[in-house]
This record gives sequence, structure tokens and C-alpha cells, in this order.
Amino acid sequence: MTAVFALATSLLWGLADFGGGLLTRRTSALTVVVVSQSIATVVLGAIVGATGAWSEAGPQLWFAVAAGLAGPVAMLAFYKALALGPMGVVSPLGSLGVAVPVAVGLVLGERPGLLQFAGIAVAVVGVALAGGPQFKGAPVQRQAVLLTLLSAFGFGAVMALIAEASTTLTGLFLALFVQRVTNVVAGGTALYVAVRRGTETPPKVAPTALPALAFVGLADVAANGTYALAAQNGPVTVAAVLASLYPVVTALAARGFLSERLRGVQAAGAGLALVGTVLLATG
Repeated sequence: MTAVFALATSLLWGLADFGGGLLTRRTSALTVVVVSQSIATVVLGAIVGATGAWSEAGPQLWFAVAAGLAGPVAMLAFYKALALGPMGVVSPLGSLGVAVPVAVGLVLGERPGLLQFAGIAVAVVGVALAGGPQFKGAPVQRQAVLLTLLSAFGFGAVMALIAEASTTLTGLFLALFVQRVTNVVAGGTALYVAVRRGTETPPKVAPTALPALAFVGLADVAANGTYALAAQNGPVTVAAVLASLYPVVTALAARGFLSERLRGVQAAGAGLALVGTVLLATG
């Protein structure tokens, strides 16, 4: 089940990143973050009310608050990077944040088997190569790389924190709700300050964009949920690496919908990522 939930996380995050990157090319990244997360918060609030998840409230929700503070920073940096650079390059670099939850798992005493260690190594190398790393080039590319590395650390922190925020399914609903409320408060405050300072225009969202924003917000929150379930059902080291394969999904979506061409090294990296996935799932 760990592999199933973690791979579902990759699929959901990959599609959410693709949608968020497209939206950010037409709308402010901060607006995309705030609006998409607001929609997710409303849906989660309804689920929490219907399931009575409030009974699961406890000190562990502070992990959800911390994840909610890290999330907007990571998403803002990532969406800006996606808008600047090719999705097939930016997205794989963002997955380097997997080092954070993997390190936490190792510190807590997890010791994957030899085959799983091999899978981790192969998958991480594959994800890195899938980006066809372009650390040289135009200033825009360098800025995209720096923003992506910032987002990677933030995403890794969110993965580590949300895995500790609940132990039950209803508790997970509440933790995700608290995380999203924090996201909206933090992101909304940043948007308000930016508008007051004149660095952002007042947010304007076309009604036709709402379905896409809803998809991005709900896919992102669902991915957080499936990752938490993956981490609860098996080693965090395995769950984190499998969940980090989402850049392959983003790159393939960009190839299919935007005709972004994959270089040879990117195709090879995607293949290695899949080999690593098989090793992790069977180890």
C-alpha cells in the first residue's frame, strides 16, 4: 500500500504542478496559490464537518501549522520557476526536496533493505537526469534554478511535517484542513502586503479559470493526503522517494500538451526513475 499511495501522490502532484505552471503564465503566482488553496480549504472544511474530525484535535496539529507556513513559500517559488523555465527542466529539480523526509526517516532509525537502497539511488539519479540539468544559460534560467531549489526544501519540509500531523484518517482530514487554513492566511497576508506596496496588482480571476484553480488546489491537497497515508503504512524513506517521481508526470504532460521536447538525457532519466520505482516497490 505504501507504493500505491506514494505513486498516487506523484501522479497528483505532477498534474497539479502542470496546471499551476500553466495558470502562472497568465495570472500572478501568489494569486494562483491563494485562490487554489482557498477552494481546497472550503472543500476540506466541509469534509471535516461531515466526518466529525474536530474530535481528533491535539498537539500534533502544530506540525500541520508548520507545514502550512512552509507550503505557500514553496509553491510561490515553484510556480514562478515554472513560469520562467521549461517545465521539463524545473519540475525534476524541485523533487530534490525528497532529501528532507528521507533524512528524517534515516535519523528516526529506518533502514531500507539493500534492494530498496539501490532503488532510492537509481530513482534519485533518474529524477535529476529527467531535468536535463541546465545550470548554465540565460539569467532567467539561473533564477528559475534558484527558485526551484528554494521550493524543493520547502516541499521536503512539508512532506516531513504532514507525515507527523495525524495517525488516523479523520485526523488526516483535520490536519490537511489546518494546513490549508494556514496556507491561505499566510498567502493572503503576503498578497495583501504586495498589493499595498504596489508589487502586485489586485487579484483578478476570470470565472473560466476557476475550474483549473480548483483542480490545482484539490489535486495538491489530495497528494498531501496520499503521501501521509503512504508514510503511515511503510518506511518514510521509500514513500518519499516514490512520491518524488511527480516531475516525470509534469514533464510528460508538458510534452503532450505543450510539445516541450525531452532531450536524450531527460528520457534516460525518466527510464531510470521507473527502474528505481520497481526496485523500491519490490524490495
